[in-house]
Amino acid sequence: MIKNRNAQLIYQTIYCTLGLVGIVASLGIFDNINMIRWDFYVHFTNISNFLCFGVMLAALIQTAKKKEDSYVSTAPLLKFIGMLGILLTFLVFNIMLAGAPGRDPQANWRIGSLCFHVVLPIMYVADWFLFYERKKTKWFYPIASIAFPLAYVIFLLVQAVILKFDSSILIPNSQTPLIYPYFFVNLDTQGTTGVLMWIGILSVAFAAVGFIFFGLDKLGKKSNK
Repeated sequence: MIKNRNAQLIYQTIYCTLGLVGIVASLGIFDNINMIRWDFYVHFTNISNFLCFGVMLAALIQTAKKKEDSYVSTAPLLKFIGMLGILLTFLVFNIMLAGAPGRDPQANWRIGSLCFHVVLPIMYVADWFLFYERKKTKWFYPIASIAFPLAYVIFLLVQAVILKFDSSILIPNSQTPLIYPYFFVNLDTQGTTGVLMWIGILSVAFAAVGFIFFGLDKLGKKSNK
């Protein structure tokens, strides 16, 4: 782990700069500055990256204010939740969605996609290993982290109710229903049982990965001793 304040400032500044680029891209400004994408809020990719950007920006401010070298200690629970969320984004996109039928492969190489699906997730997870002190992860962090994807699913359900489950309202420039931005939450194709199954699978996977990081933190504790 690195205590050096200058190294932290450089790393956090690079992350926040790329994060701003990704945010601008998620709003569609690079495509048409006169037509901001209003559907950005429905994508878990964006929500998880926005959370991580907020945590990293807070860390940058904290690092800039401190005078001495020390570990980063900004919002450890939010840091952990964001790390699992961004890792889920990374894995689901690159394993399940990047090569999905009907998706334009060239879209995966656009600056926004690269930032939000590859570069920033890797940097955010690496930040936890590099700059956060070991021994600090609590046993309940992985369980508490499940609340993040569940809150997202509840949000989608509330939106679907408000829009009367009208799947004819599409995400701009796509054939994807606004109320079902991902196939595993699509009640029309998966059914209630299928959606619940996917929610269960992803929740268990979320917690399991969380406990892996918790275990890695404990291994770091032993090696430090």
